[in-house]
Amino acid sequence: MSLTTSYLGLTLKNPLIASASPLNANLDNLRRLEDAGTAAIVLPSLFQEQIEGDDEVRQWLTEIHADSSPEALSYFPAAIGEPYGVGPERYLDLIRRGTEAVSIPIIASLNGSSLSGWTEYARLIETAGAAAVELNMYYVPTDLRESGQDIEVRYSEIVDAVCGTITLPVSVKLPSNLSAIGHFATSLVEHGAAGLVLFNRLMQPDIDLVHLKLTDTIDLSEPNEMRLSLLWTAILSGRITASLAASTGVSTSADVVKCLLAGADVVMTASALLRHDVGYMSILAGGLRTWMEERGIATLADMRGMMSWQRSRDPSIYTRANYIRILEHYAPH
Repeated sequence: MSLTTSYLGLTLKNPLIASASPLNANLDNLRRLEDAGTAAIVLPSLFQEQIEGDDEVRQWLTEIHADSSPEALSYFPAAIGEPYGVGPERYLDLIRRGTEAVSIPIIASLNGSSLSGWTEYARLIETAGAAAVELNMYYVPTDLRESGQDIEVRYSEIVDAVCGTITLPVSVKLPSNLSAIGHFATSLVEHGAAGLVLFNRLMQPDIDLVHLKLTDTIDLSEPNEMRLSLLWTAILSGRITASLAASTGVSTSADVVKCLLAGADVVMTASALLRHDVGYMSILAGGLRTWMEERGIATLADMRGMMSWQRSRDPSIYTRANYIRILEHYAPH
């Protein structure tokens, strides 16, 4: 039996990837993830604000010479606002040390919503040894004059700029609240994206009723949140040339199997690892292998996309017909 798969042109030993989380900023955890069977690791995101928010960083990025030494990390000023303890300078060092610590691919993650600073930093990420770059374009459109097309153009320009700057494969982690996900996914591939990650979760504030202030909390994703990713993975599978990564809500080996049946090339999880620790990845891999063995499935290619929209005997189940059917048969508990 072979669990080998391909993602962004990278050959992976299995389809399980540790998505960006604070766990992945620690070298010991990177080693433990590899030991548990993880096929690739996405490092915690470096945020656009960390790159552009300091005048010294901005000046450095605009004045850097093309022939600067990749080891010259001291060019960076002290990192600003370092979530996960990783700022611009340390991020490059984390990539370098991470690639030395493990033999599996290390994928860098850039999180932002505009062009500022990304292209020069993408070059440095490539030089530091990352196997690929994931663009996590997190943007809440509060300007009521901004159209959906404006947002798509903004994202496309970022992908264009980064893909035109580096030779590394680039994936895009999409938000789920786009108006025409399929059309936009196709457009991003045309602009150079080698892969799509479905989906990014928007961090939503809450209101503290006692102190009357906004609070920002992070709730780990729940299994039911996977269904939206499952839906669009199934719809896009076999219809675009980019790699597909299913993400959000993946909690069990059964979830992994479902994502692959829908057509995912790889499956990403962070919440499950945060809940159960990094060794849980071996449970996910073991469950996938057992499911395949019980059904005599020899390779992932034999099962991938079996339940996709393109190959479904009844593709209407992915559309309004399913909504009608659910309402007809729903009975309150």
